[in-house]
Amino acid sequence: MSISPYANRPARTFWKSGVAADLPTRTALYEKRFVIAKTDRIATAGSCFAQHIARNFRQRGYTILDTEPSPPLLSPEDATRFGFGLYSARYGNIYTSRQLLQLLQETFEGRDPGDIVWERGGRYFDALRPAVEPGGLASPEEVLAHRRSHIGKVAKLFRETDVFVFTFGLTETWMDTASETVFPTAPGTIAGSFDPARFQFRNLDYFDVWRDFVAVRRILRAINPAMRFLVTVSPVPLTATATEQHVLAATVYSKSVLRAVAGRAYDVFDDVDYFPSYEIIGTPFMRTNFYSDSLREVADEGVSAVMQAFFAEHGGADAAAPSAPLPAARRGSDRESEGVVCEDMLLDAFGA
Repeated sequence: MSISPYANRPARTFWKSGVAADLPTRTALYEKRFVIAKTDRIATAGSCFAQHIARNFRQRGYTILDTEPSPPLLSPEDATRFGFGLYSARYGNIYTSRQLLQLLQETFEGRDPGDIVWERGGRYFDALRPAVEPGGLASPEEVLAHRRSHIGKVAKLFRETDVFVFTFGLTETWMDTASETVFPTAPGTIAGSFDPARFQFRNLDYFDVWRDFVAVRRILRAINPAMRFLVTVSPVPLTATATEQHVLAATVYSKSVLRAVAGRAYDVFDDVDYFPSYEIIGTPFMRTNFYSDSLREVADEGVSAVMQAFFAEHGGADAAAPSAPLPAARRGSDRESEGVVCEDMLLDAFGA
């Protein structure tokens, strides 16, 4: 008598018992690959959804690194507006794998990103993190001085990191054709101007993102061979697409590529864990809508569901702690939900 290969499999591996009969968050949707201790030094980066992860780690007493803390006299509201405390360094939102790779190449391999000073109204901005100085700086030289200081803080951050938490956000980006540098926002939105002879739209495919992540891991493991990685995929859809597709189809493509890479990284590397925040928020099988009315921003209930699923594995008794929203004064519109600063990357590059 043959034995089915599905015999004695856990309930979570069957749709009927793992999804239809119970909410996936209550049937071990996530099982940790490694322990993250509260003494582990954690660095966070990625798209805007990563800010929720960092905030919830802090609330539960984990060691979140911050090598560019806010000046002591800056109000919490202004600190958020100037990009302090959102991630472990003041690099702003890192939407794509290519952005992350370029940052590490600049920090540890001496990569020259090229001409990254953008101008608007007589003020100057770092094109690789244009939102961290909302009013710009007085001169190109000041921008470059700030960047040198920032790169030094990034180097310090990753030399001290035990666990790196990265949230993949998008595949769409804009590239300088001369330097091949990619940017977090389309030229001409926050600063700069769009020159079709200079800037080219690029939609990263699976192989692009996979090669980027492998290179990122190589650089970081060379600095710290014991570093571990926790990767997630942001459930926040695109605001707009620069492809010719409908924005919904473009969003599904982008998230599918990122999810496939995250899954491949988990399968190939023992030091990579994947947490399914995208599945909890972005699929219909939770029998609830975890998005706000815009269908882009994740509601408080969604953030709580994600964090409770994560800390049920990592937090013990702390798992029951609610994911408290930030004070109302730090909330904003569709681009700044629950205090989460999320510059829209693909606003119309032509300023329409």
